[in-house]
Amino acid sequence: MENSGAEIHLRAQDVRRSFRIGGRRIEVLRGVSLEVARGEAVFLCGASGSGKSTLLYTLAGLERPESGSVWFEGATLYAGGDSRAAAVRNQRIGFVFQGYFLLPELTALENVCLPALIGSRAAQSQAAALLERVGLADRLHHLPAELSGGEQQRVALARSLINDPGILFADEPTGNLDSRTGEGIVELLLALVRENRKTLVVVTHDAVLAGRGDRRLEIRDGLLAG
Repeated sequence: MENSGAEIHLRAQDVRRSFRIGGRRIEVLRGVSLEVARGEAVFLCGASGSGKSTLLYTLAGLERPESGSVWFEGATLYAGGDSRAAAVRNQRIGFVFQGYFLLPELTALENVCLPALIGSRAAQSQAAALLERVGLADRLHHLPAELSGGEQQRVALARSLINDPGILFADEPTGNLDSRTGEGIVELLLALVRENRKTLVVVTHDAVLAGRGDRRLEIRDGLLAG
């Protein structure tokens, strides 16, 4: 296993996942095992349909594997049922989606506050500080429709950090952005996790961006290459 000399933050052992399409069973993950060290930035690459996003969702507590295990911070992630996995996700895991998933009727500040429950003065203060850190101090009260794609993704980054998670997952965070804006988002993402000593796992189809992390893993046909 990788990272034998470092503290392991996340570990998967023989994770398998499949889907049924019509009468066919499609094996998406065919026995994936990996370790991610605390504070490490890992980029998962692979062709469309290779299983990289399914693996990310499984590692992040969003999709239960059919078999195999995921350990996060020393505990089995799915052992206590879906309610426990949901609690861990809210308290210790941050997630950045390709499509931003901001609520259109809420301001940038309110969207960032949402995981910490809107209305808390402390959460609003922290949210404002995070938005300032991602360069949106003058956009606190703007609605998503009033923001560019890059600005919306920066709001999503700030939101993912509001509960001070130990690990951050990002699924194609630059997928809806032009190359220059996307590069800026990756720069910001890496800066934020390194400043705060957080672990990062990113799915991307961009091999150049994937080279910016500490380690690059490639998934092919549901298995890690090499």
